Amino acid sequence: MSTPRWTALLRAASRALRSATRHRRFDTRGPRGGTSADRSARPPRSSDGYPGDFAGRVRATYSPRADGAPDPGEIVWTWVPYEEDHSRGKDRPVLLVGRDGPWLLGLQLTSQDHDRDAVQEARHGRSWMDIGSGPWDARRRPSEVRLDRVLRVDPGTVRREGAVLDRGTFERVADAMARGARDW
Repeated sequence: MSTPRWTALLRAASRALRSATRHRRFDTRGPRGGTSADRSARPPRSSDGYPGDFAGRVRATYSPRADGAPDPGEIVWTWVPYEEDHSRGKDRPVLLVGRDGPWLLGLQLTSQDHDRDAVQEARHGRSWMDIGSGPWDARRRPSEVRLDRVLRVDPGTVRREGAVLDRGTFERVADAMARGARDW
């Protein structure tokens, strides 16, 4: 088979896979599927909608269990609403750090290096902490966790579990979050 034809077949298969998994992205009744590249899907809405970010002191708990359900201490992929418009957002990795009633509490991750723009980030009130790399990122890129924004996550919208964060790193994150991201 010629290379151009092989490439065309791979592209067609990739499109078909994205199309087939798009409608199941947030389906909690079946296997968790989807691709992180599909960011156009909308999250399911509970009858109350997104209640807003968590404001208050987080009681961080490390309690990952190998039971298929999302637990604090795990990095999962889920819908993260934009700060400025909760009706929009994107699918991204989130470190679960605790609970607030029926909601999980989480901190968003990024593979972007915010050390380079730390002054600008601080000016906007954003604080980031390096946590290294892990299986939550298919390319094993180093990740940072945002310490100053705590998200409420509906357990039913978690698309997939990415990894269990090691306890030492989790405790460093919890300590930095408790100190208000100062001097970590």
